[in-house]
Order: sequence, then structure tokens, then C-alpha cells
Amino acid sequence: MTEARGSAGPNGDAHARHTPGTPCWVSLMVHGLAATEEFYGALFGWEFEPGPHQLGPYARALLDGYEVAGIGQLPADRHLPVAWTPYLASDDVDLTAETVRLCGGTIGVGPLDAAEAGRLAIGSDPSGAVFGIWQAAAHLGTGITGVPGTPAWNELQTFESASVAKFYETVFGYEEEPTASTDLDYVTLHIAGHPVAGIHGVGHALPRDRGPHWMTYFEVADTDEATTRLVDLGGHVLKPPADTAHGRVSTVADPEGARFSLVQSPH
Repeated sequence: MTEARGSAGPNGDAHARHTPGTPCWVSLMVHGLAATEEFYGALFGWEFEPGPHQLGPYARALLDGYEVAGIGQLPADRHLPVAWTPYLASDDVDLTAETVRLCGGTIGVGPLDAAEAGRLAIGSDPSGAVFGIWQAAAHLGTGITGVPGTPAWNELQTFESASVAKFYETVFGYEEEPTASTDLDYVTLHIAGHPVAGIHGVGHALPRDRGPHWMTYFEVADTDEATTRLVDLGGHVLKPPADTAHGRVSTVADPEGARFSLVQSPH
């Protein structure tokens, strides 16, 4: 990763300001805020504190005192997909939002100030996948990674990678590294030579009820145990645990249907 490191003790990496284009935060908008906090608190050991309320009730999830994610409440009259959304760092959210528009994307929210925390916009790429843009002020983003309960990776699942990869490269300045495999449509996005996110073209394997969307992977100590616990807490398994090149992964959904993945890094 490309972030400057702070001090977070021996088991995790604490972050200073994120390099533009780097995923710096993940946020979830739900209908039942209290029940969702209870679910993720039991799954990941998160605790919660109130955050900026520009978009309605909002809580920041903490792990060992470090901010790791946000959960907000959807207005009752908004029938939006319940989904984890990555925020990509920007030094100038207004300029980035204008670039999104010029490159064929849309901006649905903002740019607007989130109190003293920073400035944000929420947009979608030309295929319709939603992402956020974050210009940090007091709130730099995810405070720790590399330990269970923290975001480990963000991956865009879309029809095909080539055209949408060009969009993200133009807007955020990524370098592209396609996978050499002929039967896998996968592009890894790099900044300054470091991998920061992926684009996976899955064609007609995309869920019909979702369309293209970003998927957040959360680190866990034991994928099988965490998947079992998730089911006990009211979540659903979409793809059972399986070994991959990046560790043991399951794809799951929380009780409101937000999809995410659990990954146990290979040791």
C-alpha cells in the first residue's frame, strides 16, 4: 500500500494521509443502524462513536480505538441498494468530481463538507458502480489495516475491465497491470508501483439484482469460523470459504443484504 505509516503497535499499520486514488475509507448506508452496529460489532469486534451527520445519522466503527469504517442510516424514503462503498482519496474533491463527469461518470451526492472531518462526493462510474471521493481534513480515513476486522482490499466487479479501467485511470491516475491469464479478466490498479485496488470483469456472472459494484474484503483471523459466526448473527453466505492466491475467502451478505468478502491472509 502507499500510505505513510504512523505507529499502531506491533500488529497493525496506522495511517497518515492517504495518497490520492488510494481507497481510504469504506462506508455502509443501511435502514436499521442499531441492528447493523450490533451485527458488525459481534462479527468484527467493532465499537461505535457518532460521526458527522451531513447525510443523516452516522457512526464510525472503531477497532482498538482506531477508526476503520462508517455506517449511516438511509432516509426512510430512499430505496437505494444497501452496499459497502469505498472512498478514494483526493486532494481536491471538486476537481475530481468534475473529472468524473467529464469522463462519463455521474456525481449523485456533493461535493459537500462533512463538518471539520473533510469534504466528500459520491459518484458512479460509466457502468453504474458507486464509489465515494474523500478529501481529508481532520478525518484522514481508515486508521489501521493488517489486523482482523479491518478493510483488506477493494475490488470492482463489473462486466469487463478494459473500458472501465480507463475511466479510473483517467480520473485517479492509476497505472494498470492486467492479469496475464487468458481466462481471467482482471486488472490491478497501482499507484507509484503499489497495488491499491482491483477490477474483475465477470461478464454475465454479475448478480442480476446488483449490476456492477465495488466489493470490500475484510481481514479475519479464520475465514471458516468468521463465516459460521456471520450465519449465526443473521448473515448469509453467497460463496462458501475457498482457498485463493490471496488467502481463504468467502463472499457473504449482512442481514440487510450488503455484500462483502471475508479474507484470511496466507501465512
